[in-house]
Amino acid sequence: MQSDALGLYPACSMTDVHISGLTKRFGQTTAVDAVDLHIKSGELFFLLGPSGCGKTTLLRMIAGFIDPTAGSIHFGDRDVTHLAVNKRQTGMVFQSYALWPHMTVSENVAYGLKVRKVPKEKRQELVNKALTSVQMEQYAKRKPNQLSGGQQQRVALARALVVEPTVLLLDEPLSNLDARLRLEMRGEIRRICRESGITTIYVTHDQVEALSMADRMVVLKDGRAQQIGPPEKIYRHPKSRFVAEFLGEANFLPATLGSKQNGLHSVQTVAGTLTSSSATMEEHGQCQEGQEVICCIRPESLQPIKRSAASTLEAPGNVIEGRRTDTMYLGEAAQHTVALADGCALKVLELNPSLPRGQGEDSTKEETECLYIHPDDVILVPVST
Repeated sequence: MQSDALGLYPACSMTDVHISGLTKRFGQTTAVDAVDLHIKSGELFFLLGPSGCGKTTLLRMIAGFIDPTAGSIHFGDRDVTHLAVNKRQTGMVFQSYALWPHMTVSENVAYGLKVRKVPKEKRQELVNKALTSVQMEQYAKRKPNQLSGGQQQRVALARALVVEPTVLLLDEPLSNLDARLRLEMRGEIRRICRESGITTIYVTHDQVEALSMADRMVVLKDGRAQQIGPPEKIYRHPKSRFVAEFLGEANFLPATLGSKQNGLHSVQTVAGTLTSSSATMEEHGQCQEGQEVICCIRPESLQPIKRSAASTLEAPGNVIEGRRTDTMYLGEAAQHTVALADGCALKVLELNPSLPRGQGEDSTKEETECLYIHPDDVILVPVST
């Protein structure tokens, strides 16, 4: 990179990332198994999955720390599959921050520029801009041990951005922060990524982090991509039970597909006959009458109603009756447990609950409940997954 091309957040830093058939085996163990991804220029893209799913190995192959067993990685038109780390023009933010304890904040951020032999005057200008972008300019002369965890994370982000990476890589950067700081930094990282326009790949196992920040994401399991798309689409239209379960709370009911009329599938469940507009399985040719499926219902999609109101609903048949056996008051919400006739139980999340005074003391008192579920929220997934 030529020093006269340096200028924080240049338009030329934007690039897309193509990953094709990327595989990594360690002996007999396959950590990443033939993953295909296209990450768009300027996109904040998440690699999401449980521990051991291969997400960090995948990120490290993109960074150049691990050489793939098979497949290819392209940054735009450049094939970087086997290119050295320092030739890829990536910036990386580690879980541990990896700041030099003997250097000031300013010196830490300037380190990469110094290695690239950027002139001192230009170097200081870029450092100042980078620290301003993460709102840390007033801490330039402090040492890392004089900063909070959130402040250290901002410095690590500034150090990665200041060298103008074509791709920014973040490896679980918020996992060491407390809940309040994590929430604050989610917004900050999203803001900085949007302002910079740099293609960003972010690894996490925290589904709330991914759902609240990502433009798109991939859910990984056992080294394989399970589903790729925008957070809201994956959450509302999961392709498998694993994806539905990993992304949040869900009720799962065994079911049998009935006929389809007016675009809605009839579904026989232990909670009665429901109608579903779920098209995820149909898109893959997996919907056949009489087929055994799993019905996925999110707790927040179950709406407590009065029995007298059932006939006025858009889908009056989608009413489930049961006995409320428990209530857990959470402040902004209440989580109810509703037992069905066959012994199954549903979790129901009620936002802004209006519980009577003393409800917590009588939370075990059983009450009859009528719950309505819209056909769009009756999600069908295959039994095999």
